[in-house]
Amino acid sequence: MISKLFPKKHRALLRVIGLVVITALMVLGTTMCAPAAEEPPVVEEPLVVEEPPVVEEPPVVEEPPVVEEGATLAILHFSVIEGTTWSGAHDRAGKRIAEAYPNVDYVFREEVGPDLTNPYAEEMIADGADIVIGNAEFMGMPLKDIADKYPDVYFGSIIASDLTTKQNFIRLFPRQYQALYLEGLIAGALTETGNIGIVSAFPSVQVIRRQNGFILGVQDAAALLDKDVNIYVKYVGDWYLPTEERDIAETLITQYDVDVLTQQTDSGSPLDVATEQGIWFVGKDMDIVGFYGWSDTDTVAVSFDTRWEVLYNYMLSEFLAGEENPTTVLYLGMESFMVLADGTEAPTVDIMNDNKVGVDAISPAALPLIPQEIVDLVKLRRNEMIAGVWDPFTELAFVSNGTGLALEGTPIPAAGTTVKAAGETATDEWLLSQFNFDVEGVTILE
Repeated sequence: MISKLFPKKHRALLRVIGLVVITALMVLGTTMCAPAAEEPPVVEEPLVVEEPPVVEEPPVVEEPPVVEEGATLAILHFSVIEGTTWSGAHDRAGKRIAEAYPNVDYVFREEVGPDLTNPYAEEMIADGADIVIGNAEFMGMPLKDIADKYPDVYFGSIIASDLTTKQNFIRLFPRQYQALYLEGLIAGALTETGNIGIVSAFPSVQVIRRQNGFILGVQDAAALLDKDVNIYVKYVGDWYLPTEERDIAETLITQYDVDVLTQQTDSGSPLDVATEQGIWFVGKDMDIVGFYGWSDTDTVAVSFDTRWEVLYNYMLSEFLAGEENPTTVLYLGMESFMVLADGTEAPTVDIMNDNKVGVDAISPAALPLIPQEIVDLVKLRRNEMIAGVWDPFTELAFVSNGTGLALEGTPIPAAGTTVKAAGETATDEWLLSQFNFDVEGVTILE
């Protein structure tokens, strides 16, 4: 009937349409009888894709519980900071700790004697100090007397020879002798007169131990180069006596023909004399050219740099972790380091000069004067000490010079006595508290 409603010429088209409709109905009927194919595939269920579990997690992880646990590091400096290498290095360490930790503050007092140690410490604790350091043994030891009164505070004192500790009274010192040994290699190679001088503070285990590291380095260089080298030490009587230090430096140069000078004191006077007299100087405690701008690499052959921040960082890490029984004796060396705020990895001690480290720290003016075998040995030994596989105080023998500081129950060994054989390891306790004699081959001037 419908075909009658269309003109004749369209009826053929209608027949085709009709066939298509009938075919479609048959296909539809077939699919309706096939229930498995009727189920919408996985395409219609994108629920899993819509869930974003990974995106939702970071806000929880990002909460900074450690940063919320802040701390204040307080350092009591026995001397002034400006113009000193010892207290200057401690002050720089406190600042570097504060830079590396946004939740840590650094506060300090200068020129603190033992009678003022505890009053200042308690004042700083009342103001929020959590870690209190005395940066010399003679004025740091009184802190042990108030440690029990403040069980939640860490106290620390530098080791000279006493090793007294308490649960929260920590003793610390870096293995400076490692870098001093490297300095000794360089000094032994540089001297042309064969005479090296040390302006020193006073006989003590700390001073003698550090000097011995330098002396052993000088002697290894002399043996390798087949040179005769004399090492002269003259004591000033205290750490910071600029006038007396100058007088002794001048005496070593004019009377003993010293052409390489170093010091175990704290003022810049010995360096001033070396600059004036045109001889080589080997620095201590800090990169005195790069950090202080004292003199230049035409005078300073190399320095050793102490990063007290590595030891403070160790204490701070334990404090922030809530450690109630912290490590009470810290004697860290070149194998230990701290990552500073700028990303630099700073070993506890290193040779340094004009902001360069390792063999690059050797003065450009001094480098051509040093035989390549010494430069190679400096590089090798430094790398081995950073890796923790070599140490001069283990590998080398300790033969007594017959001079030093007699301690109660520990007399100075007779000259020529081998106290420790090469290859033997001395205990940290012995090195820190009983190494009281100069090694053979040094002259102690009256």
